[in-house]
Amino acid sequence: MSFSLEHGMSVRRTGSGPRVVWIHGLGESSTSFEPVIARLTGFEHVLVDLPGYGRSPWVPAMGLEALADHLRAWLPTESVVIGHSMGGVLATLIAERTKVRGIVDIDGNISRGDCTFSAAAQAYSLDAFRTGGFAELRAKVYADGMTRPELRGYHAAMCFASPDMFHRHACDLVEMSSTNTLAGRLAAVKAPALFVAGVPDGVCAETRRQLDVHGVKWIGIEPAGHWVYLDQLDRFTAEVAAFLRAAAGPG
Repeated sequence: MSFSLEHGMSVRRTGSGPRVVWIHGLGESSTSFEPVIARLTGFEHVLVDLPGYGRSPWVPAMGLEALADHLRAWLPTESVVIGHSMGGVLATLIAERTKVRGIVDIDGNISRGDCTFSAAAQAYSLDAFRTGGFAELRAKVYADGMTRPELRGYHAAMCFASPDMFHRHACDLVEMSSTNTLAGRLAAVKAPALFVAGVPDGVCAETRRQLDVHGVKWIGIEPAGHWVYLDQLDRFTAEVAAFLRAAAGPG
């Protein structure tokens, strides 16, 4: 696996074959995808830490639309883009801006009911979040991680995240999710698209309804929560591999 700093972001590359770019969620880093890419052989995996997260430099906070522009300018050609949570929203925004071979949205925000950690952060002013709110949120995730293993990795990732970037992205996610336009935007992208939902504890029932109303191709994997690829690794890998074989084409 090779590491590099590209466009102000830490990027890791591994494997060979059709190119798959992985975009993590709010407060996370690319390490969250490691169990999946270990199973998905036959592809070149490009794993990015977004600005302000993971190994990437902390820079002035930018909104999600500006971040999508930033990613579009960097995105390697002929890529399938896979995003989890906030990364799923970014996958849609990228596909609106440039040609991709396909996108997979893993439990990305669609409606207001999907805003859990983002809503908790958005409830603070930026100053309050900087001075104590982020620490309070991390402490809650740590405590919940005693009984929910997937949150242990999330807590560790949050410790590397810029509070300013986290708060800005949280506010954007709440605002965008509240408009009930994200399902329509996902349905309108020209590339092949798949939404993967954790059922029953991932995206909310209203989101699944909106996906149906707009004719978005989606699958529910159960029993699973928001980190569906950790809860049901084998099933998730099989579903995504089938989509990639159809969408990625020859390398």
